[in-house]
Amino acid sequence: MNLHAANAALPRFASVETLISALKPVEPVYVLLPERFHIAARRFIDSFPGDTLYAVKANPAPYVLDLVHAAGINHFDTASLGEIELVRGRFPDAICHFMAPVRWPGTAKIAFEQYQVRDFVVDCDFELDKLLAETKGGKGCRIFVRIATPLGGAVLELSSKFGTTPDDAARLLKRVAEAGANPALTFHVGSQCLSPFSYAQAIEMARRTAALAGIDIAALDIGGGFPWSYPGHDVPPYHWYFDTIREALATMPDADRLPLLCEPGRGLVAEGMSLVTQVVLRKGDKLYINDGIYGSFDELTLPGWTTDYRLRVFAPDGQDGVCAKADRSSAFRVYGPTCDTLDLLPRPLMLPETIAPGDFIVFDEIGAYSCAVRTAFNGFLPDRWAIVGN
Repeated sequence: MNLHAANAALPRFASVETLISALKPVEPVYVLLPERFHIAARRFIDSFPGDTLYAVKANPAPYVLDLVHAAGINHFDTASLGEIELVRGRFPDAICHFMAPVRWPGTAKIAFEQYQVRDFVVDCDFELDKLLAETKGGKGCRIFVRIATPLGGAVLELSSKFGTTPDDAARLLKRVAEAGANPALTFHVGSQCLSPFSYAQAIEMARRTAALAGIDIAALDIGGGFPWSYPGHDVPPYHWYFDTIREALATMPDADRLPLLCEPGRGLVAEGMSLVTQVVLRKGDKLYINDGIYGSFDELTLPGWTTDYRLRVFAPDGQDGVCAKADRSSAFRVYGPTCDTLDLLPRPLMLPETIAPGDFIVFDEIGAYSCAVRTAFNGFLPDRWAIVGN
């Protein structure tokens, strides 16, 4: 695995326990697990019937990008010029796809001319007009028209902000073809999609949209939404998703020759990162730790999100090491480090009754959207990194 020099320079440990014993960190530490990134990438590369684009928004940390790329992912779903510059600055040969339906003026022009981006998304006439003006009429581009998918199946819906109806999408496809660009279709079934059937339903919408337009589409991008098995989320095995997608694709004209794309974010990075936190204070059933809602735990507050991360607790063993704490659990309210009362995890956590200041809580499978949406509010910005494993 040829890791970027910045990743290779990170401290490396055999286990989380040895990391805690060696560093005794009073600030949060993001723990990277390279082998899990490799497993996640191979899951898509070996089984998905098309190109896999990493959705950079899920975790844009340079160390994470290095591991995703080293695992074999060279296509990136980039939603801004900043993400394009980040990816191409690290991997000059990477292929970026500008898959945001709404772009700042001038950014498509820079992406097209300076970074050779040729895939773009629209869902309305205004954005299509702007895109055509900024890409020399769209010549050589694949312009994906985004359709909105029905609600249901996903924990977090993504069609109330972006996407249009099949009838309107068919009209836009015709406009793309008339401009001389390559017309394509895309959708997003929602984040943390728990139903493989949602993809089949959306692919059928894409088929009907292309038929309405009377156009052979140049590609189909089925978006992201591939879930991770957090506690309390009943997630089907990934091969059910891939098998369902293949079966649905068989209904598309020239399905065997239709280029297919997907944009997993969570599905590529969730399992590859843990977070080490420390208990700062205990007041009865209230705990104060060194990370919180304004740091790595913002996603837990999203509407409809009712689960938490898997966790482990370690305590100093009195001999310069740590030991796992697994005594009887109780519910604790957990506060972050800022002086804001809102800095409170949305649900109590079940933790050992004897948990005390100086103990460490390790949150596992926290790779998606944790460090992506952290802030430096009150001067607290978690940004320490280490590697566990090979």
